Amino acid sequence: MTITAGDKLPEGQLLHVGEAGPEALSLSDLTTGKVALFGLPGAFTGTCTNAHMPSFVRSADAFRAKGVARIVCITVNDPFVTKAWAEQTGATAAGIEVLADADGSVTKALGLDFDAPPAGLFGRCKRFAALVEDGVFASVDVEDSPGTCSVSAGETLLEKV
Repeated sequence: MTITAGDKLPEGQLLHVGEAGPEALSLSDLTTGKVALFGLPGAFTGTCTNAHMPSFVRSADAFRAKGVARIVCITVNDPFVTKAWAEQTGATAAGIEVLADADGSVTKALGLDFDAPPAGLFGRCKRFAALVEDGVFASVDVEDSPGTCSVSAGETLLEKV
């Protein structure tokens, strides 16, 4: 079942590359204050790189001005890929945390997994954007198509903060 407004953030582990290599981060670490959370099918894919991430990079300062403590992107990739992609897209410089859901377990717990065999995508995350307040989803918007970025764009979510 897909997450909706009012649902609690599920338990789960994401990965990022720290000083000593890959490190786990619990989703429960995202339960304090307002968090802009968005997910996408994959690092280095067209819409993710050219539309979705740039929309959050452009609006990062505006989110913070409205009291959003963290901006977090999740993707079903390994942590080394997410680190390289975050640096290349400007996400790191904008203070956006790009976290790897390497085994897709968080994506599945959110009810947002999908397959697109013709594109070689399996167990990927549907494109979404959500506002999480103290561990509860205040809003959730999921795109109908993985190649679309409208209801999940940073500017669209910003209007809901």
